[in-house]
Formats: sequence, C-alpha cells, structure tokens
Amino acid sequence: MSQLNLAVVVGSLRKESFNRQFAEALVKLLPADVKPHFIRIDDLPLYNQDSDGAPPVPAVKRLRDEVAAAHGVLFVTPEYNRSIPGVLKNAIDQASRPWGQSKWAGKPAAVCGMSVGAIGTSMAQAHLRNVLAYLDMPLLGQPEMYFQWKEGVIVNGAIGPASHDLAQKFMTAVVAWVRRHQA
Repeated sequence: MSQLNLAVVVGSLRKESFNRQFAEALVKLLPADVKPHFIRIDDLPLYNQDSDGAPPVPAVKRLRDEVAAAHGVLFVTPEYNRSIPGVLKNAIDQASRPWGQSKWAGKPAAVCGMSVGAIGTSMAQAHLRNVLAYLDMPLLGQPEMYFQWKEGVIVNGAIGPASHDLAQKFMTAVVAWVRRHQA
C-alpha cells in the first residue's frame, strides 16, 4: 500500500488545548504507512470574499496547498457555545474559496473531539458534519467518537488504557475510510 498523507486540523488555538493533546495522542495509533500532518490555522486572516480575486496571502496559500496535498482529513474539534470554534470555520472557509476552487472537495474526512462536558463535542461535531457535507467531503459515519476530558484519557501523551480500544477502532476506521476514497 502507498503512504497516506492525513491532514489533522485541530479547532483550538489554546496552548494547553485538550483537543491538541487528544490529536497528538490519536496520531500515535496510526500505522507506519500513514503520515499525519498537522495543519496550522492560527495565522490565517479572517475570510473576506473581497479577497477571492487576489492572490492569497502566504498563510492562506500554505493552507490550501496542504489541504490539496492530503489524501484525507481528520478534524479534531472542541465545542464552543454548542458549535465549532470560529477559527476552525475560518480555516474551512479559507480553503473552500474562491467559489468552485475548494481544496476540501472530495477529501474523505473524519470528525472527533474532546470537551470537559458530559456530552463531549456532540453538537460541534453535528455542525461540522453539516458544513463538511456541503463541501462534498465523504464523511466517516461510524464509529463516532465523543470524548469527555477527564483524568486517565491521555496518559503520558498517549491514549489511556480505558479509552485505547475505542480510539484504536476509530483510527483504524479513519485509515480504511481514506484508503477507500483514495483517487
């Protein structure tokens, strides 16, 4: 099998982000032939349609190039006010424009996230899935993964023993999903 480039988009900018820690632990579960690539979103300007005709600023060009180079995308999102963070939506908008030139289209995707709340990131994931479906991204439906941040979920930078099997099942399904949709 050929090597896969899996883009990882973390929807949080916080230095000690639970979702960044979660994403970094999840990618350790990937097989050796899958290369994770964390896409930076903290330096993007706010999307403005007036910029569609102009050459993209370097940060936006980098984002678009990295998304274009990926075989698939793993979104790891927190939940802010029952939805996705604005910074994540901005990144999605930047790489989906100008109209008809979306870098997301056709990229197989999976969604997961972590929150301190008991329902994890279920509402944010539902909103994100709606946006990604509109962008023509084939979405992994099962297994779903909504984690509550608590002691033992991540231990020494890895998924803890109580959650390991579920996380491994999810990451195995992500890889199979991307391979299934690889052009």
